[in-house]
Amino acid sequence: MVDAGLPTPDGHLPGYLAVPTGTGPWPAVVVLHEVFGLNDDIRRITDRFAASGYLAFAPALFQRGPKPLCIVSAFRALATGSGSAVDDIVAAAEALRNDERTNGKVGSAGFCMGGGFCLLLADRGVFDATAPNYGPCPPATGVPKRSCPIVASYGADDRLLPGAAAKLEESLAPSGVARDIKEYPGVGHSFMNEWKTPSQLHFVERIAGVHHSAPQAEDAWQRILAFFGDQLR
Repeated sequence: MVDAGLPTPDGHLPGYLAVPTGTGPWPAVVVLHEVFGLNDDIRRITDRFAASGYLAFAPALFQRGPKPLCIVSAFRALATGSGSAVDDIVAAAEALRNDERTNGKVGSAGFCMGGGFCLLLADRGVFDATAPNYGPCPPATGVPKRSCPIVASYGADDRLLPGAAAKLEESLAPSGVARDIKEYPGVGHSFMNEWKTPSQLHFVERIAGVHHSAPQAEDAWQRILAFFGDQLR
């Protein structure tokens, strides 16, 4: 599937759309990329959701102008709770919910920065379930106390987000929300992503403990698909 974007009431939303085989209606997933943008790895992830029976769309959050400015704007949205990135994510969710190919249920799955957006929007009624993977708690809200059903994955060796899984579990436990929050020993940040770090950023990879790990990534995938199966189908 080529980058096709998604029509919304406010115009064309750039991104990558992956459509399951067969006939719907299907549940939908909005896939939210990390700071490297909509790359081949995010397309791979979006394709896997489609192969699992979800109409999946990854909005390109860095195509509203020069990429550095878009990155700054996206992190400002995490800090304030509003902005063009938030608007685009909400528009994607609404478009998928109203798409005749879907069953009206929409989840979100985010990675790093994208996981932060999952947490930012978790209690706003935008998504029916969410899967933040090593998502930072957004400055706009801090650790969420309320959420839609949530399946979250973190690495115990993640130097960027130490203790994040335990903090999220402690914060959400009083609400009684359906949740599956897991910390994986022996892996760090971005263990589900397969992108190749640019050579100039290898020092960041070493400092942050960033690396892909197939066994833990596959376990996280199975948890996400089982949880979404319960919540979105």
